[in-house]
Amino acid sequence: MKIAVLGSGISGLSIAHFLSEENNVSVLEIKNKIGGLIKCERVNDCLFHKVGGHVFNAKNEKVFNWFWSFFDKDEEFITAKRNAKVFFNKQIIGYPIENYVYTLDKTLINQIIDEQIEISKNKLVAPKDYNNFEDFLIGNFGNTLFEIYFKPYNTKLWKTDLKDVSMEWLEGKLPMPNFSEIIKSNILREEEDTMVHSSFYYPKNEGSQFIVNRLSQGLNITENFKIEDIEFQDNLICINGEFFFDKLIYTGDIRRLPIEIDNLLISGGIDLEELKALKSNGTSNLFCETDNTEISWLYIPEPFTKAHRIIYTGNFSDSNNRGSSRKTCVVEFSGKISYEEMIKELISLPGNLKPLSWNYEQNSYVIQDHKTKSLMNRIKKILETKHIYLLGRFAEWEYYNMDKAIEAAMSLANKIKRRNLE
Repeated sequence: MKIAVLGSGISGLSIAHFLSEENNVSVLEIKNKIGGLIKCERVNDCLFHKVGGHVFNAKNEKVFNWFWSFFDKDEEFITAKRNAKVFFNKQIIGYPIENYVYTLDKTLINQIIDEQIEISKNKLVAPKDYNNFEDFLIGNFGNTLFEIYFKPYNTKLWKTDLKDVSMEWLEGKLPMPNFSEIIKSNILREEEDTMVHSSFYYPKNEGSQFIVNRLSQGLNITENFKIEDIEFQDNLICINGEFFFDKLIYTGDIRRLPIEIDNLLISGGIDLEELKALKSNGTSNLFCETDNTEISWLYIPEPFTKAHRIIYTGNFSDSNNRGSSRKTCVVEFSGKISYEEMIKELISLPGNLKPLSWNYEQNSYVIQDHKTKSLMNRIKKILETKHIYLLGRFAEWEYYNMDKAIEAAMSLANKIKRRNLE
């Protein structure tokens, strides 16, 4: 089959590899550089992760093994331990915060422990059985931790009412707190080693750009490709009047489909206004030099700053700091924040931060409400009748990390192969 993959992020590159052994696959990228959300660039010879800081690990063995078939894990990657912290009350404390309650004010300690004892008496509730994200957080961590950490941090990050966030979306993405583990952690004061990405792999050179550059090898990729129109002719998909494909895999923003695909959805009964109203947040990132530290991620819940975290990408690999005598980091803000505003925020953040560059990504975080999952399932069914498939964070409206994006691509590839045999 001839297959078009629209988009060259981790999702597009992965599905192209999965399908290219038996098919003629073309990756069509609208921008002039591959990589999607995980692309990087050098600034003063220091590596700038333009949207967050992307690392690799995977609990799925098939994803893990597939990824390493492209790389030499020992020669090309660093194995690092996640050293996350929380900046709270002008102090740097451990992460996750519930395991470091002993570092807080005595009044807060008493309130949090009393609430945890009460929670432990209740019947365990599965994440999917909570009505919304706010109820989940209060039900598992108590009101005090919710008010001082989880509410301000998540509201700052998602910029939406946490009661509107669906638990169906977050199930499987959240570590479940355990009363026994919380108490033991606060007594024994041992480091957390069971969280998602408690350790991770990171390229020795060029960060996540190294990953996409390697995955792009051997693929047929066209950059600066703009879709002018799409036609459906005799079970084929014609792009721009001259390129014919049996199947099309779309990894872009579902809200910005070509008009011909929008018309398919309308004829299938989809309310386009509901689709276009899907919520997302962009991120503003300020690339900085910083004082030496061993931290990898620093979460900032309090409202004294608009920044919600600092990602110390300079600690992921020494080569990321190649052009500086200091370490480097990315200060991340949710939404569109001007460069001037971000500069003003630096004075209240630790590390004597000095700005090097900045970037605004219009869309980086998807937000699901209680209707999103059903809407996306209906859309997928309609499009697949015309051999159009959705894949990736903004096409499926799923909050995928790198490993989950690869896993979704693997699953879709198997689905397409099965259908081709039927």
